[in-house]
Amino acid sequence: MLEELEELSSYGADAEGGVTRLLYTDPWLQAQRVVISKMQQLGLEANFDAVGNVFGTLPGSQPETKPILTGSHIDTVKNGGKYDGAFGVVASMMALGYLKAAYGTPKRTLEAVSFCEEEGSRFPLAYWGSGHVTGTRSLLLATEIADQDGVTLLEAMRQAGFDATANGQPYPAKREFIGGYIEIHIEQGSILTYKKKQIGIVTAIVGQIRLTVQVSGSSNHAGTTPMRMRKDALAGAAEMVAITEQMALEAGEPLVATVGRLEVKRGTSNVVPGEVEFTLDIRHTDEPEMRTFCVRLLTKLEEIALRRGLTIETVQNLHASPVAMQEGLSNAIEAACEAAGIQNMRLPSGAGHDAQLFGPLCPSAMIFVPSVGGISHSPEEFTEAADLIAGFHTLVHVLHQYGYGGKADERL
Repeated sequence: MLEELEELSSYGADAEGGVTRLLYTDPWLQAQRVVISKMQQLGLEANFDAVGNVFGTLPGSQPETKPILTGSHIDTVKNGGKYDGAFGVVASMMALGYLKAAYGTPKRTLEAVSFCEEEGSRFPLAYWGSGHVTGTRSLLLATEIADQDGVTLLEAMRQAGFDATANGQPYPAKREFIGGYIEIHIEQGSILTYKKKQIGIVTAIVGQIRLTVQVSGSSNHAGTTPMRMRKDALAGAAEMVAITEQMALEAGEPLVATVGRLEVKRGTSNVVPGEVEFTLDIRHTDEPEMRTFCVRLLTKLEEIALRRGLTIETVQNLHASPVAMQEGLSNAIEAACEAAGIQNMRLPSGAGHDAQLFGPLCPSAMIFVPSVGGISHSPEEFTEAADLIAGFHTLVHVLHQYGYGGKADERL
């Protein structure tokens, strides 16, 4: 498993020491094809679906029983680490390969999945892969959004060899028959390390609202335009960024708000900026609190724009509600840890995950392994081998229970 994870990190390895695999790019496609090849070598039935997700299936002897899905995503942020997403993909396919070799055909079908996209790094949306499987992302979006180079999502999809629009269905990869979803992932925080635990059992995943904010003023000469006559979009955006931090601090934990990208359109050193675009990422474990904060913040941004003679437009790119994980699956993960003597604890996830989309549709659970220093989305992202192996053993144990033991659960 560790060797496969290391090999996968070579696809999209960049000059800065990290990994960059953006949706539908060549490194992404190479990595997904490698995943298919590895799944097939492990004895799984593997192939792409209509939008580029990869499924590796271990068929069960009782096809009328809903299958259990396990996996994560293959895409990365720009110059990201080699564990985020990829560990869940590699661990899941290796777990199914091990179970087949050790125990043969399961009763319940088990499937390892490598979702095509989760991060939202190339296009201004996230969960494109799991969103299609769950029916919460439509192909109708593919013509409406583009990357920073102006390439639409539909164009990028076709360039990578996927023409999911050919069948005329807005949800060509939607699955109706799913018994449950289990995702293993690095924590991306420092709680497990601080508490000296090897496994985290996720209780709930925070909600997220992601927005793009465009601030428009008037471009003008930097030397001849008096300060009080300016409609400086960048100065206005700077005040908006500052008020976002201030209001988030005043709201207190667990709310967080982040401006992750700020772009001055056609910026030049001797020109008053006329147009600026920035992103907003707002998260909370409570849906009403998250919505309320978002409304209050946008109202404040409008006030700043009005006072400065600017205009402001906002586009919502993502609204993912907080989702609780299923108690039965979580208890099974805890029991597996206790039986193996693995130190564990329950905790919420402050990051979004594919399990967030499955939670409302089927029993879902997440297994966390520690991130050293809490570092993630960075080349310095690291998890100790012993912790990766502990997570793998836990996943194998739970999949064996539900796949081979005929584990009874009224929802599964």
